[in-house]
Amino acid sequence: MTLSTKPIVLDPTGARAHDEHQQLRAHGQAARVDILGVTAWSVTDPALLKELLTSPSVSKDARAHWPDFNEAIQRWPLALWVAVENMFTAYGSDHRRLRRIVAPAFSHRRVTALRKNIDAVVTGILDDLDALPPGEVVDLRERLAYPLPIAVISRLMGVPAEQQDSFRRVVDGVFDTTLTAEQSEANTKALYEALHLLIAAKRAEPGDDMTSLLITSRDEDAEGGLSEDELRDTLLLMISAGYETTVNVIDQAITQLLAHPDQLALLQAGKADWNDAVEETLRLEPAVRHLPLRFAVTDIELPDGQTIARGEAILASYAAANRHPDWHGESADAFDITRTLKEHLAFGHGVHFCLGAPLARLEVSTALRLLFERFPRLELAVPAEELKPLGSLLSNGHQTLPVRLRNATG
Repeated sequence: MTLSTKPIVLDPTGARAHDEHQQLRAHGQAARVDILGVTAWSVTDPALLKELLTSPSVSKDARAHWPDFNEAIQRWPLALWVAVENMFTAYGSDHRRLRRIVAPAFSHRRVTALRKNIDAVVTGILDDLDALPPGEVVDLRERLAYPLPIAVISRLMGVPAEQQDSFRRVVDGVFDTTLTAEQSEANTKALYEALHLLIAAKRAEPGDDMTSLLITSRDEDAEGGLSEDELRDTLLLMISAGYETTVNVIDQAITQLLAHPDQLALLQAGKADWNDAVEETLRLEPAVRHLPLRFAVTDIELPDGQTIARGEAILASYAAANRHPDWHGESADAFDITRTLKEHLAFGHGVHFCLGAPLARLEVSTALRLLFERFPRLELAVPAEELKPLGSLLSNGHQTLPVRLRNATG
């Protein structure tokens, strides 16, 4: 049974995302969508989505399980999302091999070791802001949400200071769904040039960083290590996922707290924890709305009578699932840091659950705590509804986040 024969065309600008999520949920557990010219099944029901994310009947390997792969990589603006060779697109034993190699980068020991560095970076940023006149309007996306994750992932991966701006530009392009196929191809070329420069620099002068360790794995373990393409694309995954997504969560968390002063008051009175604010932001406004793509290895019969046929694409619509009333009740669209059920899919689910989740959570909670300690009377410089979303149906943030700096006295 097919409930909708004509796919819902997803807005590439993300300008009407919340309305779009409601529209998708109204079509049942899954709805056929057009994502920049590719037809896929958008899954918004959280129970079904979690089931599919853990099913061996669903793969992320487009080369092996998507009949449209060869055509899509020639014309689709999001071709990079399915063409990379790293654990993001791996399936089965290949995924386990790649995850085993990458996992040490995000061990509890490494994340804990970064805590002091994160505190120092945030403190330095806030010192600079504190030197501005009281009431000054600044863009906190540009002045805090961007520089913190860039500094942290650069330290972890050993990205030289002179390369950080170039990585920022090209990673932004990976998430920009308003680019044409030609523009996207040019951005990918620039991105790979930056990665090749980083690899060459670290081969010449290795350091105590994950890029150097991954290169060693590649060069010394010919059988179980990384191929050259896997090395390049693994670095791409770690740098892009460790940067862009965290920028958005910091942006959205600050926005939600300033737009809901009653919730901020709970935190400032010690009646809630900063981690509660992080988790509720991840649920209500996840950094990535939709994550392309997965593919049906076999025909998949859905409980509502629809069938995802073998080889068809599946779009994990995390933002719509996080707000599903079957999961979070009638208050699913409300920002409530005291919510008892804090579950969400912002970091994925199952074997592809984001390895960097503990680091991202630490960065965001530290940024929020120190920001509002320094500027307890911080306020938005424009109404929240006037903030402009990024030009992306994937990346969930704002173009700018203008705020008025106010500390305890000014």
